[in-house]
Amino acid sequence: MPIFVRGLTLGLDEPEERLVERAAARLRVPVGDIRCWAVVRRSIDARRKDRLQYTYNVELALAGSPKREAALVRRLRRQDVSMLVPQDPPDPVPGREPLPGRPVVVGFGPAGMFAGYLLASFGYQPLIIDRGFDVSTRHRDIMVDFYRHRRFHPESNLLFGEGGAGTYSDGKLYTRVHDPRTRLILEIFYQHGANPAILIDGKPHIGSDKLPGICRRIRMHIEKMGGEVRFGSRLDDVVIEDGTIKAVVVNGERIDCGPVLLGVGHSARDTLRMLGRRGVQFVPKPFQLGVRIEHPQAMIDRWQYGDHCGNLRLPPASYELIAKGAAGAGDVFSFCMCPGGTILPTNESPGEIATNGASRSKRGGAYGNAGLVVTLQPAEVCPEAATDALKAFDYLEQIERTAFMLTGESYRVPCQRAGDFVAGRSSDGTLETSYPLGGQWLDLRRIIPPFVADAIRRGLEILDRRLPGFAGADGLITAPETRASGPVRLLRHPDTRESVSTALLYPIGEGAGYAGGIVSAAIDGLKSAEAVISRYAVPKA
Repeated sequence: MPIFVRGLTLGLDEPEERLVERAAARLRVPVGDIRCWAVVRRSIDARRKDRLQYTYNVELALAGSPKREAALVRRLRRQDVSMLVPQDPPDPVPGREPLPGRPVVVGFGPAGMFAGYLLASFGYQPLIIDRGFDVSTRHRDIMVDFYRHRRFHPESNLLFGEGGAGTYSDGKLYTRVHDPRTRLILEIFYQHGANPAILIDGKPHIGSDKLPGICRRIRMHIEKMGGEVRFGSRLDDVVIEDGTIKAVVVNGERIDCGPVLLGVGHSARDTLRMLGRRGVQFVPKPFQLGVRIEHPQAMIDRWQYGDHCGNLRLPPASYELIAKGAAGAGDVFSFCMCPGGTILPTNESPGEIATNGASRSKRGGAYGNAGLVVTLQPAEVCPEAATDALKAFDYLEQIERTAFMLTGESYRVPCQRAGDFVAGRSSDGTLETSYPLGGQWLDLRRIIPPFVADAIRRGLEILDRRLPGFAGADGLITAPETRASGPVRLLRHPDTRESVSTALLYPIGEGAGYAGGIVSAAIDGLKSAEAVISRYAVPKA
């Protein structure tokens, strides 16, 4: 069992080979006694701008017997030195209950993809459906039809299709969820083409230019294992009898089914409304609303790196910001920061505007952007949501339609300089934005609710004192940011993970209200797939 050493540091110009010397000094052993070593985790420590450094966690083995390593750890009595205890993900044992029908996975985003991957690897031959299309078709529909000709495809866009909304995101794989399945997810991404750095980076990311190919290869692997993936296949309806889902209706065709793992994402509002009409139980949950702000990436680098800005060993800088109390009892905070990235349109229906961010693998763009949002309770902004959770979607759609209408129904994103937004004045002059459809000067208070606008203004003032220029002329605000999270949760049993109202229905991922990013959604999908495997026997060939 290897020794685990945490918190070793290197200066920006020191090679990683120096780690073995630092580890030997920490352990008080000669360098020659370290037989082998490997980096487990690497991150940048930028807390002190005058002394930026990399921090490493390392695993290593010493010459001699394993007993020597254990004795050394006991003798040192240091919190940053321990024996490395492997945390393997659960390995479910197939159950004995006969499978009532073929498992169906709805949605090929992170939750559905990894649920389908696990079911296929155990021989359950899942049918995976997605209303969108494969990445090649999807890429053409977005880049040519929408970006160039303004022809929006409701079923093939930045939200629906192979890989889900995550395919064209930054591909952030950082999560605060501590779960042994995280390593499995990273390894699957690596095995299908991701940079091996994701296995050790403290905040790993893949990039919107790499994710489409990786998602395609994962899908092809699922198919080789016996799974079936159908694109252009929208879930139109479900057949529920005696409180149990019996069939799904896909493109007008009834398909009898067994367990249904529902990973549709929080932007499949029409599907969620259909489920509500069929009696599937929802409850309202907090959600985020606000704007997206972008600055020149060089400016962000100066804030974070100081005099070290420009060092070739430093990646484009990111930030995580909180303006405490800016929203009264709540905070204004940054969300989904994309260094060197672009702001993207994330509407799922025509005649709406919503924003999100993305970065390519090199994060080499001229601008960095992030959501700047507040957390709201649905019933506070939409009283009908207190009795009908799905009514919160009406509230958000009205905001998105207003943005579209005010831009002359052009799909240009509404923009305002941060300094003008704070001062309450209009913006004019040259408008430069990373948004692929262009921008249009507007008073964003005409789009976002007054109490949200006031909170964002106070938040900008607080953050500008911390990062001079954050709310200045070089900050560009776009709106609205309405897709940071969904306002509903599909209730499920904590043990079986089935819907509390509908047997054999397994809500998973962000759309079900149980995740908030690629990795957490994938973990949620894996857990529900494990529940299905542990309950039902593998079908006979």
